[in-house]
Amino acid sequence: MKVLIVDDSKAMRMIVQRTLRQAGFDGLELFEAGDGQEGLAAVEEHRPDLVLSDWNMPNMTGIEFLQALRAKGDGTRFGFVTSEGTADMRQLAADSGAEFLIAKPFDGDTFRSVLGASVG
Repeated sequence: MKVLIVDDSKAMRMIVQRTLRQAGFDGLELFEAGDGQEGLAAVEEHRPDLVLSDWNMPNMTGIEFLQALRAKGDGTRFGFVTSEGTADMRQLAADSGAEFLIAKPFDGDTFRSVLGASVG
C-alpha cells in the first residue's frame, strides 16, 4: 500500500512514519511532501492509496490540498494528522471529503484504531 505523508515539518513526517511502523503497518511504500502544492504533484506521480496530511502548511494548506484533489475528481483516501482538532475543523474536513482527523499527540494505538485493517 502506498501512503503519502504531507507536512511542512520534516521531523513530523518522520514521526508519522515511525508511528505507522509502531502501529504494525509494515511494508508500506511511503512518500513525502512538504506542503499541499507538493502533495498535489506527489499524488499525480505516485498515486497513493492514502494521504496523511497536516492542516497548517505554507503555500497550500491541508484543507486546500484536499479540496483541490476533490475538485479534480480525485477520490484518494485522505486523513489529517494535525496539532488542532476543533469541532469546526473536523466538520470542514468531513464536509470536504476527509475520512478522519487525528489530533496530535498521537501514538501507534491511535493509528491502529483509526486506520484499522484498512492499511497494511
